[in-house]
Amino acid sequence: MQATAHIGTQDQWHERRRIVLGKAKVSHTLDELIHGAKQNEISLAVFKPAKVIDFIAEREESREWDPKKLSAMRAHIDQLSLFDDNEWRKTFRVIPKLPYKFSYRFEDANGQRSQLQILDWEIGALFWNCLWRDHRQNEQAAIEKVRAKYFDEFTTKDLHFFLGTTLQFHSVAPNPWLIIGVFPAPYQTQLPLF
Repeated sequence: MQATAHIGTQDQWHERRRIVLGKAKVSHTLDELIHGAKQNEISLAVFKPAKVIDFIAEREESREWDPKKLSAMRAHIDQLSLFDDNEWRKTFRVIPKLPYKFSYRFEDANGQRSQLQILDWEIGALFWNCLWRDHRQNEQAAIEKVRAKYFDEFTTKDLHFFLGTTLQFHSVAPNPWLIIGVFPAPYQTQLPLF
C-alpha cells in the first residue's frame, strides 16, 4: 500500500481532526464501550477521557520473549508464501521485548476511574530511542522522558485514545479495552469558519 497524501498539522490539526474526530463516534464513558464489546458490537473506538490522572510505568516480569511463541513465529516466518512477496522475510528481525508496561489512569465523563495499558508502537519506540540514544542505557531517565511526553505534554492537549480489544480478553475481561494509540491534538483556539 502506498501513501497518497500527507495530512499536515497546520491550523491546529484541522484536517486531522476532521478525519479522526469528525468521522468517528467519540465515546466519553467506558461503560457504553464495555457493554458494546460484551455484546460483540464494537472492538475499535475513539475515547475522550474527562481527566488523565496519572501515567504508570510497571516493570515487566520477564525481559525476554516467550521461547515457545518465538519458535512458532520463526516457523511461520520461514514458511514462504506462494502468492505474496517474500522479500521482507530476508530482513525480518525480532526486536527486544519492552521491559515496561505503560498505562494511563483516568476518569471518564461519569467520573469512573480506570487504568488502561498503552500498546501503541510509538511509546515503545520512544522508550528505546530515549534509552539507547539519549540516556545511554539509563532506564529510569528513559521512563522519565516517556512520562514527560505522554503525561506532562499530552495532558495539556485535547487528548483522545484509540481503543481496541483483543480476542483473548474480548468476552472474558471485566474491561477488555486497551489503548492502541493516542491522538494529542492541540486545543482549538478558534472554530473553523467553514
